[in-house]
Amino acid sequence: MSNQFPPITEEDDSNFDHDEDHHDNGLPFEVVESTMEDGKKVRHKGVYLLPNLMTTIALFSAFYSIIASTQGRFELAAIAIFIALFFDGLDGRIARMTNTQSAFGAEYDSLSDMMAFGLAPALLSYHWALNEMGKVGWMLAFIYVACSALRLARFNVQIGSVDKRYFIGLPSPTAASLVAASIWLCVDRNFDTAFAQIPIAAIVLFAGLLMVTNFKYSSFKEIDFHGRVPFFAVLIIVLSFALVFTDPPLWLSLIIFGYAFGNPASRLFTQFFKKKPKS
Repeated sequence: MSNQFPPITEEDDSNFDHDEDHHDNGLPFEVVESTMEDGKKVRHKGVYLLPNLMTTIALFSAFYSIIASTQGRFELAAIAIFIALFFDGLDGRIARMTNTQSAFGAEYDSLSDMMAFGLAPALLSYHWALNEMGKVGWMLAFIYVACSALRLARFNVQIGSVDKRYFIGLPSPTAASLVAASIWLCVDRNFDTAFAQIPIAAIVLFAGLLMVTNFKYSSFKEIDFHGRVPFFAVLIIVLSFALVFTDPPLWLSLIIFGYAFGNPASRLFTQFFKKKPKS
């Protein structure tokens, strides 16, 4: 990958704007450390350990998911994608909390996302069900991978130009979670691949296409996690976690399915029943 970041000089160093909206996980700038050697200011480039360690764990989880898929350990492969999702969300938050943003971290995170939310779920779906569909199966898996790459590329070029309260198109982590949760549910319920083949193929196709649509999805960034909430709200959160852990594949599938298809279904329903103006 070519280096698109120009060398940092004394003049442009003061123009840095540490705005978290410059990248999805808040890692927009190169790491530069200045030290004094022989009376001269020497600038050293490097990478921050902690946020990139979280990204590395996410990348490892994605790699493990791919290996598990090839070995027929589909439940572990699906769970590994969720682990990658957790650490992918953690790296950016750690970077913002510790003020350890870097351009290297931004690029590294994007490559990790492509592995975790593009390749891993596509190969999971292919090895579990789509491979029995021949050329149609691997083409569906490729469409998902291509849409994931397009989604990540579009997000990177739209940073700072869109409303941060919304994602344009289904976020790639959500699309990957939708595929992983669906297959996890099928494996947990011992569904035959012949029975679940068509539904999984449809989920993979629509998850991919939703990533490149213009449907708006809430980013939940408008929620104030530092503010006060009623005690009842905390109780609801606790009960929700307890409910999910009673049957993770079922409840995760329902929640993610509702988030992914709720907005498009609502938009299509509104357009279909939209009243025509009277002539």
